[in-house]
Amino acid sequence: MWEAILQPLFEEGARRAARYVEEIGKRHVAPLTSDVERLELLAAPLQQEPCDPVAVLAQLDEIGSPATVASTGPRYFGFVTGGVLPAAMVAGWLATAWDQNAGLQVLSPLGAKLEDITTGWLLDLLGLPASCGAGFVTGATMGNFTALAAARHAIFQRAGWDVEEQGLFGAPPITVVVGGEVHVALLKALALLGLGRATVIRAPADDQGRIRVATLPALNVRTILCLQAGNVNTGAFDPAVELCGRAREAGAWVHVDGAFGLWAAASPQRAQLAAGYGEADSWATDCHKWLNVPHDSGLAFVRNAEYLRAATGVRAAYLQEAGTRQPCHYTPEGSRRARAIEIWAALRSLGRRGLAELIERDCQLATRFADGLRGAGFEILNDVVLNQVLVSFGEPERTRRIIAEIQQEGTCWCGGTVWQGRTAMRISVSSWATTADDVDRSLAAILGIARASTTKA
Repeated sequence: MWEAILQPLFEEGARRAARYVEEIGKRHVAPLTSDVERLELLAAPLQQEPCDPVAVLAQLDEIGSPATVASTGPRYFGFVTGGVLPAAMVAGWLATAWDQNAGLQVLSPLGAKLEDITTGWLLDLLGLPASCGAGFVTGATMGNFTALAAARHAIFQRAGWDVEEQGLFGAPPITVVVGGEVHVALLKALALLGLGRATVIRAPADDQGRIRVATLPALNVRTILCLQAGNVNTGAFDPAVELCGRAREAGAWVHVDGAFGLWAAASPQRAQLAAGYGEADSWATDCHKWLNVPHDSGLAFVRNAEYLRAATGVRAAYLQEAGTRQPCHYTPEGSRRARAIEIWAALRSLGRRGLAELIERDCQLATRFADGLRGAGFEILNDVVLNQVLVSFGEPERTRRIIAEIQQEGTCWCGGTVWQGRTAMRISVSSWATTADDVDRSLAAILGIARASTTKA
C-alpha cells in the first residue's frame, strides 16, 4: 500500500524540485506581483475529506513556486544569503525522510555522530580551539544567544552566583561592550538573556565599522566584549589581535559574532582577516550563509565546553545517558531536526579546497561589482575586503529609487541600507552558483537603471 502511494509522490516531488532549480537562473529573482497575489488560492477553506498527496504537491508547486524569492539562484545579492549546494539540498531531502530527532544520541545515533564529526571539521577549518563545545542551532541569532548564555554562566560562576537556578534578580552586575556598528542579532540575543540592549557600552567604530582599540573602555572579569567578524554592511573585521589581548589582560570574556565573516578563516587568501579571532572564548556563525546549506542552520562554539553544557543542559529522570555527548545539552532546544546532516554533506562535497574556492570566488566577484560601479562613476562607500559592497548613486532618494527599480526589474535583487548616515545599495555575494557572467548581467541592469534615472532627473 505505502509503495503505491509513496513511489509516484517521491518521483513527482523530485521532478518538480529539479525543474525549479534548473529554471531558477532564468526567472525574475523577486516574484511578480501577480504571482504573489495568486497565493490567495492556497487559502481556500479546509475541506472535510483528505486530498490526493500528488494533487496537493502539484497545487503547492504551481501556485507557490512562482511566488518564491529566487534566493537559491545565482543573482540574489540581498542580505547575506547563500544558495544551497546540490549535495546539501538532496541531503536535506534524505534528512526529511529520516525525520531524526537530534536531541539525544539514543533518538538518533546518526545525528549525534554527525555533530561530532562536523564539529571537528569546522573547528579545524575556522581555526578554533579543539576543546570547543558546539551547539547546532537555527542561525546566528540563536548562535549568539547560546554562546552568550555560556558567557553569562561563566561570569556569574566566578562571582559565586548560579544564574540558572537563581536568575537575574539580585545578581551581580555584568558589563557588556559592543562595537558602534554591532549587528541587531547580537543585541536581540542580549535582550533575550536579560542583559539588555540599552545598557550595553558601545565602543566607537571607524568608517568601516571596526572598533577603535584606543577608545575601548576599561574591562574586567565581569565584562563580555563582543567582537564582529564581518560587518554586515562593509564586511570589515574588528582588530581581534589587539582587542583579545586587552581582554585577556583584564580577565574579560570575548565573544565573536561571526555570522558570515568567520568563514574567511577557511580561505588562505582571506584568513588574515580572521587573525586573532581564535583567541576568543565563544563564537557564533551561520551555515546557511557562506556554507550554502538550507536555512535553519547555525552554530555556537564555546572554548570551555562545560560552560556551554552548564548554560543549556537539561536533566530529567527519563533522559537516560550512556556517557556519550548528548546533543540536547548544547542548545536551548530539546527536540530538533538533525542539522548536521546537510552540514556534513556540504563539507564532504566541497572539501577544503572547494570551500576555500567558494569563499574566494565570491570575494573576487564582489570586487568585480565594486570595480564596475566605480568605473561608471558611482561611489563605493566601503573597502571591499570580503563579499560586501556598498554603493551610493548620489542623493538618498535617487539611490532608494534605483534599489526599488532593480528589485522590480528582476535580473538581480539587491537591498538597501543606511551606512553612517549615507543611503546605499548593499550587495552581498554569498552563493556557490554566482559567476562572473551573473555579475556582469547584474551590473548591466543596475547601470542601465541608474543611467535612466539620471535622464529622468
